Amino acid sequence: MPQEPDFKLMLENLTSAVFLVDEQLAFRYINPAAEVLLGVSSEQVKGSPIVDHFFESDTALATMREAIELQHVYTKRQVTWQLPGGQPLTVDYSVAPLGENRGLLIEVQHLDRLLRISREEATTAAQETTRNLVRGMAHEIKNPLGGIRGAAQLLARELPDPSLEEYTNIIIQEADRLRNLVDKMLGPHRPADVEDINIHEVTERVAAIIRAESGGLLNIQRDYDPSIPPLPGDKEQLIQAILNVVRNAWEALEDAGMREDGEIRIRTRVQRQFTIGRFNHPLVCRIDVIDNGPGIPADIIEEIFYPMISGRAKGTGLGLAISQQLISQHLGMISCESRPGRTQFSIYIPITPASRPTANEVTDLAG
Repeated sequence: MPQEPDFKLMLENLTSAVFLVDEQLAFRYINPAAEVLLGVSSEQVKGSPIVDHFFESDTALATMREAIELQHVYTKRQVTWQLPGGQPLTVDYSVAPLGENRGLLIEVQHLDRLLRISREEATTAAQETTRNLVRGMAHEIKNPLGGIRGAAQLLARELPDPSLEEYTNIIIQEADRLRNLVDKMLGPHRPADVEDINIHEVTERVAAIIRAESGGLLNIQRDYDPSIPPLPGDKEQLIQAILNVVRNAWEALEDAGMREDGEIRIRTRVQRQFTIGRFNHPLVCRIDVIDNGPGIPADIIEEIFYPMISGRAKGTGLGLAISQQLISQHLGMISCESRPGRTQFSIYIPITPASRPTANEVTDLAG
């Protein structure tokens, strides 16, 4: 039968977090996975109450005390713990008593990463289906537009009264306008021309364009991490993708009457061991676009990357959809969080090649 050191070795090699707490619900031991989960060391937490490091509810604490008293096991699914800094943590956890008045063993599975991956995969699949539908419709619209334009040109030559050309010109101009809209719906016309680029050259170009479009009224703050290495990408496509996001923020501020009070912050950071879809990227560049506008309506925030979805009366609903498509070509993704007074779009672009998780690592993504 294994001795105690062997049990400790097993606990320390588990990918799930394990807490041992006494009858007062104070920590006796946490394994390395639990240290990562809570962002503390075992020595820091030893002897301190669990409520100092995470909190679910008073009812949850009462249930733990009852488990010690009545010696029963239970499991809770997809609950939210609040960490001291206010960060929410979504977890599954199981509680087992260690014997009368000896405390509890709590095993925790971290779900946020796994839930995010599931959401990303569902969203990506839905967006791809929508893009294929839109592309099909766009081609069907584009073909007769050419015929309408050509017929209007021929009609203009045969008209006996030159003053009537005004009407054929309107037909031609509107056909051209619709063709341009359809071209935008079809997205980029070429694959990415990949080279090593400095992401700050991209963001500075975007800032210069938006500053010019706003007539210099917009307050643009930059918060850059100068240590970000060059990343593989198509410079023009990345400019277009980030420009669409920043322009969307500027137009939201303008619509809200915040031309002079509005502020957009462009922030760059490095993310390590970041998962996009089912791929783990050792190093990822994150570009945050943060504005102080009114926020995105709650009823469309889950759909803003779909074509033709817009929270603005004059919006086409194509800018963000095109940005998502361009970033997807770079194996990246865009996410969004919004509330009144603060909207943040985060663009993730891999810097180093990804590795696909093994079967065991996919299972362990919840840990």
